[in-house]
Amino acid sequence: MDLPTSVEIVEVGPRDGLQNEATNVPTPEKISLIEALTAAGIGRLEATSFVSPRAIPQLADAEDVLSGLPSGNGVVYGGLIPNERGYERAKAAGVGEVVLVGAATESYCRANLNRSVDKVLDGFTPIAARGREDGIHVRANISTVFGDPFEGRPDRDQVLRVVSRVVESGIEDIVLSDTIGIANPRQVFDVFTLVREAHPDIDFGAHFHDTRGLAAANVLATLGAGITSFDASIGGLGGSPNAPGAGGNVATEDLAYMLAQMGIETGIDLDLLMDASDLLERLVGHPLKTRIDRSLLDDPSGAR
Repeated sequence: MDLPTSVEIVEVGPRDGLQNEATNVPTPEKISLIEALTAAGIGRLEATSFVSPRAIPQLADAEDVLSGLPSGNGVVYGGLIPNERGYERAKAAGVGEVVLVGAATESYCRANLNRSVDKVLDGFTPIAARGREDGIHVRANISTVFGDPFEGRPDRDQVLRVVSRVVESGIEDIVLSDTIGIANPRQVFDVFTLVREAHPDIDFGAHFHDTRGLAAANVLATLGAGITSFDASIGGLGGSPNAPGAGGNVATEDLAYMLAQMGIETGIDLDLLMDASDLLERLVGHPLKTRIDRSLLDDPSGAR
């Protein structure tokens, strides 16, 4: 298999992970977690979300979190936004990147965003234009590309249509998400190969959940399809309130360890990453979903 020499891990735990936690994590502790992640070598992360505080009370402190983070360190702090109002909040807070969310299936899109797939995609164009004017990177995350809890697996024509509409909006960074953790390696290889052939100039990333224990296998298959950017969540936290039974994201620790063992560079210090994981476990008050632990870091090959 032809594999890359380096991979970018985009940390989504402070947003995707914490938004599903019942225990409220105070603002200073969120900032401490993000600082621990960046100290470990994470250079790009979803720090928070600018959706309605009523919808996600855990992330109601978005502006306070951003204002408490250090600047000028080269880290890209991103925020998920639902619309132009969210963009305004994110811009005022000083984010370097905003993340828009769409979906490949109608049922999930209506359940999660209360609009049709096309209506959601219509809103991408003005935000992409504003991002270019303001120097804010715009990323799109397309949910349920590999299946949803209502309709099952969307056909490839639908996936390609949605991706093409995102490209037409002016967004050049697109993440395809396995929102409920239903994908398999053959499927993800085929889908990523399809979209890359159709749009060779677009930066594609992958976002896998580990509901069925296939996230690592799906990462490997996606690497084989030429993808080098992967979302991951510290501690394997995450899920979707509109996808019952969905497991957490692939754990950042597990992904970084696997890639290190394969000789693929991520720029992450695993010892410091485990420090961030230990901190998170104390903050949320329950065991994490990580498979790797410190005792397994000392490998005879010396890979870290």
